[in-house]
Amino acid sequence: MRKKPSLDFSVTGLVYCSMMMFMGLAAINSQANLLFGVFGLMIGILLVSGVISRMVLRKLTVSRVLPEHAVVGQPMTISYHITNRKRFWPSLSVTVAELDGAEAFVKQPQAYMLHAAAQMTAIVPAEVIPKRRGLHQLDRHQIITSFPFGFIKRAMERGYKDSLLVYPAIGRVDPKVIQMCRSAETSGAMMRPRPGGTDEFYGVKEYRAGENPRWIYWRRSARTGTLVSREMTHVSPPRILLMVDTWIDPAQRTRQVHADVERAIAIAASLASEALEQGLPVGLLAWSGGWVHIPPNRGKRHRRDLLTVLARLPLNTTHPQRSLIDQSFRHLKSGTTAVLVSRQSVNLTLGESVRGGLVVLSPDGPMSQRWFKFERTVDFTRCMPAEQQVE
Repeated sequence: MRKKPSLDFSVTGLVYCSMMMFMGLAAINSQANLLFGVFGLMIGILLVSGVISRMVLRKLTVSRVLPEHAVVGQPMTISYHITNRKRFWPSLSVTVAELDGAEAFVKQPQAYMLHAAAQMTAIVPAEVIPKRRGLHQLDRHQIITSFPFGFIKRAMERGYKDSLLVYPAIGRVDPKVIQMCRSAETSGAMMRPRPGGTDEFYGVKEYRAGENPRWIYWRRSARTGTLVSREMTHVSPPRILLMVDTWIDPAQRTRQVHADVERAIAIAASLASEALEQGLPVGLLAWSGGWVHIPPNRGKRHRRDLLTVLARLPLNTTHPQRSLIDQSFRHLKSGTTAVLVSRQSVNLTLGESVRGGLVVLSPDGPMSQRWFKFERTVDFTRCMPAEQQVE
């Protein structure tokens, strides 16, 4: 992030000033009126450049239009609305550069406006790539110009508060992962028929008062003399509970350890996004200042809720993997596949192994690196929020 001084000279301006001083010395040495005239003209051009550059930045207001969310490693567009409130004078060649929140992006967000007429608003887009997950606050920014001659650079600081939520990196997921995460009670050929639904024929049962008469099986009832009703199956897709282990030993905090945790969070976000697109209910269990449990569900709003929690996961130095596994047994139900994403090896007791299967995904494992492909712009050593960064 670069903050420009309020008044500065460009390289061209320094060369111009050098030539101006040389012309002044030559005029004093020779006492030639022509040289004095040229020297005065050069001083006037420099003064006019300073005055005009200041007028260009006066009465300019800048606002942003941000997307609902962003994703680490994926390009996004910020639209700057630059309003020229001057009555007659236009503003030309103005650059907007972010100061607060610039650490969330690979490069400092900047946008260039060529022209904004008086009493008009110019819309300028800027494409940036987020590099850190979390909620980022954008406030202070600079408006910079070197108009008209490029000799003098002027900058003014403004403030306009905005918030941007950046999701963890979301990569491509191998279909084998979804197949592996399906529970034993899946839909299709492996589905155990469950009575009580409205999907497929399951059998017949004795009709009870109060039940829907539309399900009465009249042909069988007429033959037996007893009212019976059809019973249908309930076909539901398997549920997935993502358990995200973010524990870091305070004595072993290194850049690589943080990178492994960030990759684990990105794997969980990618798996949740892909499973929800395929219509599978997905839940989440993780430490976020307290145990956060989101029951398995489907839909765009549910996807947004899951990714929001993953984006804002704090540093966890108090609750190790064992606490996460113990907590998960309170929420696991029949037909739910538990998927543990952890950078550590998993040691289950015999009783825990008997209670149910557990799919383990390790961020540094060769299989996980083959199953989850992320963009080359994603650097997991810099994906954590700025307050969690390790030097």
